[in-house]
Amino acid sequence: MKIAVLGAGAWGTALAINAGAHHTVTLWARDVPQAQAMQAQRVNTRYLPDLPFTAGVQVSSEPLGPWLAEQDLVVIGSPMSSLRGMLTQLAPILGSSVPVAWLCKGFEAVQPDTSSHSGVGLMAHEVKAQVAPALRGGALSGPSFAQEVARGMPTALVAASDDAATRDAMVQAFHNNSLRVYANDDIVGVEVGGAVKNVLAIATGLCDGLQLGLNARAALITRGLAEITRLGVALGAKTETFMGLSGLGDLVLTSTGDLSRNRKVGLALAQGMTLQQAVDSLGHVAEGVYCARTVVQRAQHLGVDMPIAQAVVALLDGDITPAQAVALLMGRDAKGE
Repeated sequence: MKIAVLGAGAWGTALAINAGAHHTVTLWARDVPQAQAMQAQRVNTRYLPDLPFTAGVQVSSEPLGPWLAEQDLVVIGSPMSSLRGMLTQLAPILGSSVPVAWLCKGFEAVQPDTSSHSGVGLMAHEVKAQVAPALRGGALSGPSFAQEVARGMPTALVAASDDAATRDAMVQAFHNNSLRVYANDDIVGVEVGGAVKNVLAIATGLCDGLQLGLNARAALITRGLAEITRLGVALGAKTETFMGLSGLGDLVLTSTGDLSRNRKVGLALAQGMTLQQAVDSLGHVAEGVYCARTVVQRAQHLGVDMPIAQAVVALLDGDITPAQAVALLMGRDAKGE
């Protein structure tokens, strides 16, 4: 296959390295000097400095254009905030001929023109439907750290789309002896799971940073999964999706793994850092910080109760301290599970 990965961050680069052992991959970077350096050195020194490119990987900074229509799959490796612009650029180039996969996990911040969605932030597939309706696309999601995928360590992902050909293209591109890819037609459930787990991982990092114990961590993860499921079902997802890789699997990994950026934000806040200090210390994007408010807004619009996510937003906004966030959650009235 011929695959183009647009965006040379950690995750885009990791997938390019993994797939480049089996396919022809063009890793595209907007920054020309960065692209030239990566091509010459055969490594992404900024994000994955110890993981050289596989034989099939070539780096390009060529303007997005007709060459993309020659690919079998185009992968968007940009953050959620850039997805709308990328899809808008790709729509006239690809039409409905080349499937597109996006890697971002989150809800888009509310756009100025929100008349059709009542002022709520959109999931990735909703953004696609709005700006590039003819484009065939889907999400590649699931519990995965970039370093482990690039190293060829065993990983399982989900290829989600309501278009069977798009699901098949993602599976064909990335399924190999180190990376299992499962197809799923529940794009809503997969995207909700991928987005909301980042918010809940901040809460779990806070819990661990405050040394509240393993009981508290287990409670947060379990009740967090209930929040994800409630929101997903209200948006039309299948309940069983949240028992799978993009639900429970991604939540457990991001909430407990030491490589998790969102968990690190919670740990930093527990140590007394400001939000800006916490984000600056990462050197990477922590999507949970940027989509937490939008997730809660979407939930409130649907009448869905998400107390953990709401506490995270109040904490990120500086309205409450870490200790007050814990007291707020523990002080809630008793209720049935």
